[in-house]
Amino acid sequence: MRPTTKDLAQAAGVSLATVDRVLNDRSGVRKDTVDRVNQAIEKLGFTRNLVAANLARGKDYRFVFLLPRTGDQFLEGLIKRIGEANLAFAAEMVRAEVIHIPEGDPHQIAHLLGKLDAERVNGVAIMAPESPQVRDAKARLAHRGIETVSFISGQITQDHDDFVGIDNHAAGATAGRLMGRFSEGKPGKILVIAETMLARDSLERRLGFDEVINADYPHLSVLPSLETYGDADRAARILEASFSGHPGISGVYVLSSESRLALTLINARPKTRQPLIIAHERTPFNEAGLLSNQIDALITQDPGHLVRSAIRILRARCDRRDILASQEKIRIEILFKENI
Repeated sequence: MRPTTKDLAQAAGVSLATVDRVLNDRSGVRKDTVDRVNQAIEKLGFTRNLVAANLARGKDYRFVFLLPRTGDQFLEGLIKRIGEANLAFAAEMVRAEVIHIPEGDPHQIAHLLGKLDAERVNGVAIMAPESPQVRDAKARLAHRGIETVSFISGQITQDHDDFVGIDNHAAGATAGRLMGRFSEGKPGKILVIAETMLARDSLERRLGFDEVINADYPHLSVLPSLETYGDADRAARILEASFSGHPGISGVYVLSSESRLALTLINARPKTRQPLIIAHERTPFNEAGLLSNQIDALITQDPGHLVRSAIRILRARCDRRDILASQEKIRIEILFKENI
């Protein structure tokens, strides 16, 4: 039989009320009593039924996903997965909502984080470029009792509990390996496109890509990163200038999660041969491009896993439980036309 709080109280020689205080980390219990209860927990192998306890106390978990205003199809997919997670976690008293942020203005993001009410929000998953303003705002949230986790855009940590997403350096290195193998030893120039290089994910992908190309494929020359900022007119101008100034472009690597703007312009250009194209994330546009041979490979991460992992990490932190790092590791997936 699974040990109960009554068994725990008996083993520790304390009342049920004292056990409840210790389990809920409330004050008014002497240290030696807390130690006895914790020793009894370890001896009996007691595992608390948090779902039942939360139902009894009427406790729920209220999480917020701070997502960029731009992001197009990839962002739409994330929002859909958040809605699915709300249904899946409803029995566990979990509810997540989405707030859109101006990703290009760290001061506004910090201001928005500062307005979050600890009485209404237990945790926040933040998809925003790293900046001193956002970093300091996250630290202030922690002091107010609101848990945070970097979502997709951030830096992976050893314990996988401060960042939810793929290892972006490894993802960029994977793109470099694919680009090098696909080139078949033929010289060429590689165009690299991002919405912004201020995003940590784009920066790390570029570093990983360059490391592999420079080490193993010296016949390829990687051009400086182009930043579109999600602006169609700017994208058209800088792409036209790049193709005019570099007639030997043989490959295109899109760093950002949204590739529709750049690839639509590239595919509309008159050309003698199709450049190799590698992009990120499985969106309807990218799927269609893969199937029509306009994209050669996609490097993706499961948006449903991303959302569920963020929720599990935030909930574990709220409950002061350890996080199972292996469960939260987001895998890098490679898609071709044949396995989509």
